[in-house]
Amino acid sequence: DRCFESASFLSEDSVLLSNTCEGTGSSLVSDMSSQSEHSLPLLVGSSSDPSLAPESVAAVPVERDEKGGVPSPCGVETGVARIKPLYLVKRECQASRTSVSAPADESTSDGQPPPKKKKKRGQNKKRPRAAMITFSEQLCPSLYLSGDHTLCQFGEKCRYMHDVASYMAGKLSDIGERCPLFETYGRCRCGLACRLGGAHLTPKFENVVNEEVYDPNRPVTTLNILPRDVQVKLRKREIPFPRSEAYFKQLENCKSKKCVVSGGEHKQLSLEVGQTSSDGASESVQNCTPVNSVGVASDSMRSFTDSEASGNSGVQSFTEEHGTDCDMHSPMTCGVVTEKRTVDFRDKLFLAPLTTVGNLPFRRVCKELGADITCGEMAMCTNLLQGQQSEWALLRRHQSEDIFGVQVCGSFADTMTRCAELINTHANVDFVDINIGCPIDLVFKKGAGCALMGRQNRFESIVRGMVGVLDCPLTVKMRTGIYNKNWNAHKLVSKLRDWGVSLATVHGRSREQRYTRLADWEYVDSCAGAADPMPVFGNGDILSFEDYNRHRRETGVAGIMIARGALIKPWIFTEIKQQRHWDISSSERLDILRRYVNFGLEHWGSDTQGVENTRRFLLEWLSFLYRYIPVGVLERLPQRINERPPAYVGRDDLETLMGSSNCHDWITISEMLLGPVPSNFTFLPKHKANAYS
Repeated sequence: DRCFESASFLSEDSVLLSNTCEGTGSSLVSDMSSQSEHSLPLLVGSSSDPSLAPESVAAVPVERDEKGGVPSPCGVETGVARIKPLYLVKRECQASRTSVSAPADESTSDGQPPPKKKKKRGQNKKRPRAAMITFSEQLCPSLYLSGDHTLCQFGEKCRYMHDVASYMAGKLSDIGERCPLFETYGRCRCGLACRLGGAHLTPKFENVVNEEVYDPNRPVTTLNILPRDVQVKLRKREIPFPRSEAYFKQLENCKSKKCVVSGGEHKQLSLEVGQTSSDGASESVQNCTPVNSVGVASDSMRSFTDSEASGNSGVQSFTEEHGTDCDMHSPMTCGVVTEKRTVDFRDKLFLAPLTTVGNLPFRRVCKELGADITCGEMAMCTNLLQGQQSEWALLRRHQSEDIFGVQVCGSFADTMTRCAELINTHANVDFVDINIGCPIDLVFKKGAGCALMGRQNRFESIVRGMVGVLDCPLTVKMRTGIYNKNWNAHKLVSKLRDWGVSLATVHGRSREQRYTRLADWEYVDSCAGAADPMPVFGNGDILSFEDYNRHRRETGVAGIMIARGALIKPWIFTEIKQQRHWDISSSERLDILRRYVNFGLEHWGSDTQGVENTRRFLLEWLSFLYRYIPVGVLERLPQRINERPPAYVGRDDLETLMGSSNCHDWITISEMLLGPVPSNFTFLPKHKANAYS
């Protein structure tokens, strides 16, 4: 038996870099269901110190502190999950005991107090990149299905290999016997390069086609794939934006006719049809969406004034000065949109847009487990307008996603409006979401994400522009504010209602908090009341159906968006709909991972590149998934999202392995599904901290 390092006893400095997984799975039995009655299970949280041998491990009773918490076996502070005594592990953790009982007046040799240890948080920005596959060692994609090198349009200039016999001789071994692409579609599109090729390749390297399943006229299952001709036009800036240009033109007309400078302040005058201006002249401005004095098409909008950057006085918005005389809920906005589609968001389970891990295969898993609404990963509007293939991949939609939206992020009204029109024309979506809750420094410093919560006038021009060019609903996801003591979401949601937004989602934390401390659902409730009748969804710390029921009962939100809770236990949607705690077994959890891997191979391909892409995203998901504590192991239900698990053993080897915080063990799980990793494989989780209490 081998031992794992636990998050309970590891300092956050001890993030492990996995160079290989050689020797990490030696103790894993081939049949997880059959174990020796006398075998000792693997230990989650046990040390690799030879002095702490598995023979010294024993179960201990749980001791409560004065607050009802469960201290760890080594006297670590409260904020840990309550585990049944049968599964708790007692260790002679001398180092931890010493650190806990050490006197508070420790000092260095020169008499100075010891420096405080800086807590690691955020992303591992310098983590090693995945090894790139050499093109000259890979088969040309034009030869995948037939092996005929004459089909390559690049000829001698092609950087891929064209010798089929040499490629097949040096090809890596298969990772399994069943190809999900061949079983689903009757033909594997990766053909000769498939790492599951034994299911459909003959000894003469011919790709077999199952005529009973294969249908050349079968509708595509993945939507929103950017056509090549559109990508070329985007890069050459030849795509027209008629709705956006019409919108910008009328806004410039409104600006020139209505903006009056008085005492250094810009005020927006309300000039409706037949209304008389201050000098007695009658103006007739029809179907014009009023905005603030900041232009949306000119370059001048790209420079902030001090007052605009703070979102305070200096520029007074139209709605603040004159109310809502121009009805943004009407189907006509600046004479652009004639009819809008609607989506009933209320009482639906909303899977949050999740960067990196919220990819199409993961969303398919969540749809199978009960999610109602899904949304793509956050995409930057400028990258979409430039036709970047990697950014457009974030907009892809599977046919099983019946209510699907995309999330965009940007800081300028002209680019965001054109991006909305581009999505409206070339993508199949049910709604578009604006992200003004992203706390990442790279996004914030560019004036996007959470920064827009402090730049109300600019944000208003973005929202009005996007509402004016979209045929589908526009939604907004935000935090409580930028700083802890200056929350302004309750002010914004009421304005969003007047600007034409169909749904707002409030995450009960500020940007400064990131994911520390609990979400403030009382404040989310106040935001829901301020936005009425526009629906508001709440977000934050949902990990069980009890959490869901409590917040729906105690707040006025129209629904709940689930983010990290879905990463830790994607079957949370099933638990909510069935109103029960699902004591899911380790084999059932492995089946979910196997479904994800099959979806990944179908999405990214079953060749070597597709296998490694699937592995990388699987490992990113496992960096969240290991935090789940099985229901049968917990002493108190439900598990809290901010409680760290103490050292414990699972009910079988596989359950213990899945609860390990060691990167090597995540790689072991990936090898069970995707075969051995390459010799130069490295992996480090994207995030440094787990946001426990």
